[in-house]
Amino acid sequence: MSNIGLIIEERSRDIGDFLVGRLIPFRKKRMIGPFIFIDHMGPTQLGPNTYMDVDQHPHIGLSTLTFMLEGELMHEDSMGTKQRIRPGSVNWMVAGKGVSHTERTPSDLRNGTVFTAHGYQIWVALPMHLEDVAPEFHHFEPSELPTWKDGFAEFKLIAGKGYGKESPVPVHSPLFMVEIKTTHTYELNTKDHLRGEIGICIVEGSIEACGEIIQKGNIVVSKVEDTCHTVLRPNTHILLFGGEVFPEERHIYWNFVSSDKEKIEIAKQKWAQKTFPMMQNDDTYVPLPRS
Repeated sequence: MSNIGLIIEERSRDIGDFLVGRLIPFRKKRMIGPFIFIDHMGPTQLGPNTYMDVDQHPHIGLSTLTFMLEGELMHEDSMGTKQRIRPGSVNWMVAGKGVSHTERTPSDLRNGTVFTAHGYQIWVALPMHLEDVAPEFHHFEPSELPTWKDGFAEFKLIAGKGYGKESPVPVHSPLFMVEIKTTHTYELNTKDHLRGEIGICIVEGSIEACGEIIQKGNIVVSKVEDTCHTVLRPNTHILLFGGEVFPEERHIYWNFVSSDKEKIEIAKQKWAQKTFPMMQNDDTYVPLPRS
């Protein structure tokens, strides 16, 4: 019997001039562990006249994790943070009770050159008792993240705990996010190395799981806490992610996540009335979507 519970295929959508692929939430699978949203940004060419400009927008009840594979972004938020993110580094923003932010192509890259932008924007729901914490922002360079090799595979622990290691990213519940790149065929073993639900996001290449070949652009979700026999083919790049499932349901509306629908309604009103925490030096504003 196959242990693959679901194969989620990427669905493309536009945000301005930028093409992203929505992976979760999906109608048959709203969350994988505490991970509630994953957007695949690119790969796409930017410049000389087209750049990434995500205007000021709000969040509650979650942490955002930005992970770039190619290209760079400038993050700014209502806490006063201004942080450039480069490939391999991690931006971790805890929205908690409310934060606004923008993500844009840095000004010094708007010089007419053409470059590739490619990365992932990920939301991790906060535990119910921490949904209203004060916002925080943390940045980690690639050298600060645990890395190791096993046979023909290179590992990087982006967040959480896994394979006996722990990332410095200050997560709020038991979870993991691991990047793996192969040069040759590699048999992946997750047994006793990862806790909770497991998702495999195939960035490049392909994998063989439970007798099926799954190509890039898909997420494989395991039915059980340990995946079935999984083989990564040569020159494959994946992201393993997941963790322990929350006992309570999470509701999601636009950029708001909460275990309490009323908190989402309050956030909607505050954003519409512009009484939400706003940035000091940016007057852009993404309106509340029509229901």
